[in-house]
Amino acid sequence: PVNGRVINSPALDITDNDVVAVDGKPLPPRERTRLFMYHKPRGLMTTHADPEGRPTLFDNLPEGLPRLISIGRLDFNTEGLLLLTNDGGLARTLEHPDTGWLRRYRVRAHG
Repeated sequence: PVNGRVINSPALDITDNDVVAVDGKPLPPRERTRLFMYHKPRGLMTTHADPEGRPTLFDNLPEGLPRLISIGRLDFNTEGLLLLTNDGGLARTLEHPDTGWLRRYRVRAHG
């Protein structure tokens, strides 16, 4: 329910002043936005679950972190800096080309 009333339609705007409960329990408070820098080594997928069973960078993170989203991705056999965040809106803003964020890449290829 929202503010004690069962909602029959998904078309409802909710503000910080509304009380939302699921199965009788209030939603936990929203976490503060966090941003992490992560050096992805070769041999990890930039995904939460790989259908081929390969290891992912999320499997390699320390325990106790919130659920994180990668901002961008790196291929399996590449290494480099990735940004991780717990804020989906921030991730979309930083990834979307329309925001105009300047991105610079330095690439070194062998062979």
